Amino acid sequence: MSLEENERKELIRYRLQEATETIADVKLLIENDRLRAAVNRIYYGMFYSLLALGLAYQFETSKHQQLLGWFNKNFIHEGLINQKFGKIINKASNRRTQGDYESHVDFDKEVILEMFGEMQDFISEIERFLHQQ
Repeated sequence: MSLEENERKELIRYRLQEATETIADVKLLIENDRLRAAVNRIYYGMFYSLLALGLAYQFETSKHQQLLGWFNKNFIHEGLINQKFGKIINKASNRRTQGDYESHVDFDKEVILEMFGEMQDFISEIERFLHQQ
């Protein structure tokens, strides 16, 4: 099923807006010491931006590992996007899984603040890359 070009552009815009809105959500979660939830939203903010990137390249999946693999193969390994962004999303994915599925996981607020900064950089990089294309 192929989306029409206008629908695709609108969906890309929506996913980028969703990523940006997640930044505000994370800020509230950190301010209220909801660190496990913040880790989840940090990851999802980046995931939404990757969904936008996938749409721009007509790659659509709801599977997280499939999307991360596609991103790493086509953008990180090809040198189109700095490899630090591959490390950022992979680290966030691992921490999100840990926070969502393991018992008694405590995240240090300093780590979460670092992740929050990386999330904002990641989303900005994906937006920059998309607008450059």
